[in-house]
Amino acid sequence: MLEYLPPLNEHNLPYPDTIHPIVVHFVIAMVLFAFLCDIIGFFTKNSRLYEVSWWNLAFATVSIFIAVIFGQIEAGLAEPYSAAVSTLNLHTLLGWSLSGILAAVTGWRYVIRVQNKSELSIPYLITSVILVALVTAQSYLGTLLVWVYGLHTAPVVEAIRGGLS
Repeated sequence: MLEYLPPLNEHNLPYPDTIHPIVVHFVIAMVLFAFLCDIIGFFTKNSRLYEVSWWNLAFATVSIFIAVIFGQIEAGLAEPYSAAVSTLNLHTLLGWSLSGILAAVTGWRYVIRVQNKSELSIPYLITSVILVALVTAQSYLGTLLVWVYGLHTAPVVEAIRGGLS
């Protein structure tokens, strides 16, 4: 069965480069832009920005599940060395949690949208601040995995293949 799988390249991937970071950057941008639109809409009373926010959250919710799937695949192929394991585990746990949290916030936002509310509630905005904080923390962990621990970079993959543990 394994002979049907493509060989792994110098990044330890069956495709040219990591897909997870590409998709996840869309999620980060859409969540942050939705939050910005909500805040500006709240203070300027411009309800059209709420529609922009809603669509950004909807697409971010779909995209985060794609990002988590590719994140799981790429984490499994990373073969992390011992120093990176705890950060990768926390990043994985927070990623799965964020997918559920984002889906719940988007559902809440949908209910607000269906009710034709011309203003967002303070509890919703506070929840949005928490969501942005979690996305920021998750981004930091992902940054550590690439720029500090070097997962899926050619030198680290070569070292792991050579026996680094």
